[in-house]
Amino acid sequence: MYLFSFEKLEVWNDARVLVKMVYEITAGFPATEKFGLINQMNRAAVSVASNIAEGSARITANDKARFMHIAFGSLMELLNQLIIAGDFEWVSEEQMIRGRSQVEKVANKLNALEKAYLSK
Repeated sequence: MYLFSFEKLEVWNDARVLVKMVYEITAGFPATEKFGLINQMNRAAVSVASNIAEGSARITANDKARFMHIAFGSLMELLNQLIIAGDFEWVSEEQMIRGRSQVEKVANKLNALEKAYLSK
């Protein structure tokens, strides 16, 4: 089976791990948050992976870098939401540590990829 370029990126695969993690975390949130923080967090996580995929299909290096930058913005949005969920004690300490660690991993790789594109 043919793999598209984004499927070969470590950062995209790490972002997929993050999506699954976020969905598992938000599954434990109160039902009243279905259209609030649950929806926002799930969408932000998916947005990170989606922007990486979309950016990889762009022609110019600057365009590719721009999408990595957008993905980074969604990642920071997600981190903010994770922190807020922690304020409400909807996230366990273990989930927070794992979530932040995965966010950091993706952030570092996104920054490196964006810089690599911009140096071309």
